Formats: sequence, C-alpha cells, structure tokens
Amino acid sequence: MPALVGHGVAPTGLLPPWLDPIHILDNPALGFWVVVIACAIIFAETGLLVGFFLPGDSLLFTAGLLVSTGKLPVNIGVLLILLIACAFIGNQVGYLIGAKAGPAIFNKPDSKLFKREHVEKAHAFFEKHGGKALVLARFVPIVRTFVPVVVGVAGMNKRHFAIFNAVGAVLWAGGVTLLGFILGDRFPWVQKNLDIIFVLIVLLSIIPLIIEAAKAFLGRRKAAQD
Repeated sequence: MPALVGHGVAPTGLLPPWLDPIHILDNPALGFWVVVIACAIIFAETGLLVGFFLPGDSLLFTAGLLVSTGKLPVNIGVLLILLIACAFIGNQVGYLIGAKAGPAIFNKPDSKLFKREHVEKAHAFFEKHGGKALVLARFVPIVRTFVPVVVGVAGMNKRHFAIFNAVGAVLWAGGVTLLGFILGDRFPWVQKNLDIIFVLIVLLSIIPLIIEAAKAFLGRRKAAQD
C-alpha cells in the first residue's frame, strides 16, 4: 500500500508534521489503527478542552480523501459512522464537563475573569439561538472545542443540546469527510493542493459567523436609531 506522500499528495506545510493530517493518516504500517487515531483526535478536539489545537476539519477531509484513493483501510460508510459517533460523544462529554463545573462557577464571586452575568447571558443566548449556534460552531476551529462546555455551564436543556449536537456531528464530521471522499479521487488537483483546500475550509467555516455578527450589528444599529 504506497503512501500518498510522493505519490500525488504531499504534506501541506501549514502544520508541524505531528499535526499534519497526511503524516497522521497516511501510514500504511499502522493499518486500521490509523482510523482509531483519527477517531481519538476528533473526540479530543470536540470533547476535551486540551484538544482545541487539533486539526479537525483538515483531518476529516484527508480521511475521506485517503479512503477514496484506497490508502485508508476502511469502508467509507464505517468511517463516517465512527467519526460522527466520536464527534457526537465528544460534545456530550464537553457538555457534561461544563454542567459539572457550572454549580461551582455560579457560586464564585465575580472577578476580573468571571462574572455570573456573562454565564446568564450565555444561557439566554443558547436557549434562544442554541440549535443554530451549536451547528455553526461545529465548523469553526477552536470555537467547537469550547462551545459545548460553555453550553453546559450555561445550563442549556439537555435534550435540546443532544438533538442539535447530533445534527452538527452529522453535518460536520459526516459532511467534511464525505466531501474529501467525493473530491479526492475525482480531482487530482485536490490531492496536490491540500494546503489551499484546508485554507478554503477554514474561510468557509467562518462565513456564517461573519454573517450572523453583521446581522446582529445592523440590528443593534437600527434599534439605536429608532
């Protein structure tokens, strides 16, 4: 099973080798363990605060690409189920961490770094826009790591969180992986320009947030004028 490095797909150079998805996933010697590593990274990035630096988007896309080119020894359906499950469970763990920390945080006096008012505002925000905000947050690096914890601290309804967590996991983990699978084998340009693809993924990820921020700004400006 030849490696992709030197055979059409090269490391991006955007990340250190230990964070570059090609170095992580294109390792024939590890066999199916590569899939386990990919699942562990997705779980850590979405569920553990220490995983905020991990390359979730690019890893999902690369995993799909490697399956399409026969370099990753797993069926695409199995891979999608595993990655979606890890993304869902990861966010549930993040929510539980926040929910467990919530009472202690609420009992603390206000400080320069913490104000109960901010948590109460977060609670109101996610109760009103929670579903849309949670799904959009999935596509934003770093933000997706911390949002489930903040939601847990804010005390969002557990059932609502689980539902939109599932939707976000399917759209993000499933969608980005499937995109890599579809484009990877059909367009050789994609294999040779992963660095550009990864930058485009990040840019596309923040567009919804920019639109929402612009709407909120215009809404406040209009309210002030009225």
